Amino acid sequence: MQDEMMIPSERIFICCALLMVLLSCGALGEVSSDSNQLGRKGVTLYVSKLGDNSDGKSWLKAFHTIQAALLAVPDDKGGHRVVIRPDTYAEANLYPSHKGAAGAYNLLAGDWDGSFGSGATGWVVVDSGAPMVIVRTNPNAPTGNPTFMILDSGDPNKETGLKSVDWWGPWRCDPNFSGVVWDRWIFRRIYATGSEGGIGWDMTSQAGVEFSAIVEDCVGIGRFAGAAVIAHVNRPGEPVAFRRSYFICLDVWGDASGVYVRAHNKSRQETPDAVFEDCTIVGPDNALQVGYPGFEGYSQVRFKNCRLIVLNFSQPHGTPATGVIYSDLAGKFLHIYLEDCTLMGYKIFGTRNGDMFSYTLKGKNRAYVQYRQSVPDGVERLRFWPTEVFNDLLPARLLSPKLAGKEKRLD
Repeated sequence: MQDEMMIPSERIFICCALLMVLLSCGALGEVSSDSNQLGRKGVTLYVSKLGDNSDGKSWLKAFHTIQAALLAVPDDKGGHRVVIRPDTYAEANLYPSHKGAAGAYNLLAGDWDGSFGSGATGWVVVDSGAPMVIVRTNPNAPTGNPTFMILDSGDPNKETGLKSVDWWGPWRCDPNFSGVVWDRWIFRRIYATGSEGGIGWDMTSQAGVEFSAIVEDCVGIGRFAGAAVIAHVNRPGEPVAFRRSYFICLDVWGDASGVYVRAHNKSRQETPDAVFEDCTIVGPDNALQVGYPGFEGYSQVRFKNCRLIVLNFSQPHGTPATGVIYSDLAGKFLHIYLEDCTLMGYKIFGTRNGDMFSYTLKGKNRAYVQYRQSVPDGVERLRFWPTEVFNDLLPARLLSPKLAGKEKRLD
């Protein structure tokens, strides 16, 4: 056989090449370095309030709403793009007509730097608190899980502001509608705010389904969470990935946290269910929360080059935060990976019943805590306030395309 005649150096080269392929494909638990995943060129649909709202096939013919473009996605073969002119869009509960495909994700992108030709730069803001409707909790929902309802009477002008009502958010999902419709979509340069969640998906009505998505250079702000992925199961080598983004929650009640993850795996998997890379994550009580009391299901969450910040540094006899990373699960159900991260908060880890989850540390991880709290072995305890981390609450690259790339990156 020809391979039996290879010299050692050739074998080493081939082994290294195979290893690089495995890493690039995510087979070893990493996220693919080619995050475009656009293996097929589908249609491009445009959204702009300056278009004529006809077929969305150009900027001149652009749809006026994001929802109209999402419904115009023609098939489930993937590779389609929905490109949005920078502006503020008063829309909620958005959903596409089709999922993406393996190796051919669909793309939802804001024309942040004008490279798509919209003639504008800046953020595409999806403000789900801005739609002119009156929203209330529906306690009589047939699912038994309170959802929202829209009232026919009243003055919507008197009810503008953050619509903090169960299941009301930028991306549609509720007890009757699964967020899996967003499977294999990429989100880029989207600023989602004004409601329960920022950027996230809940598969509760179809719990246990495989799900993958990529979020890059986005902002997510919500009462419950800035980002979330819920009720999915692991798709090996294709985790839900968040990169270079900023997420914040605005509440401490219930399972509110900067980001929320709850996978429904029946056994521990070989690769993470959610990956956060170079993200800033902020919450009043938790940066990450996993699960709910009594739930049983395995989750793995990986953080690399992230800043996890909890704002509540109460005194011990006051109302201290429950942990930068907090779990409601039995310890065996959660594993955390931390690589080159900085964590700030009253204490680093917290659990409901004291049954601590497992974790793996890699690189240099640092922690700034309330002075009487301990830090895990292997984590550097910071003596001085980490000004460079707190200054990164909203990086310059997220504020303006003119500033992008001018600040020091952490990747």
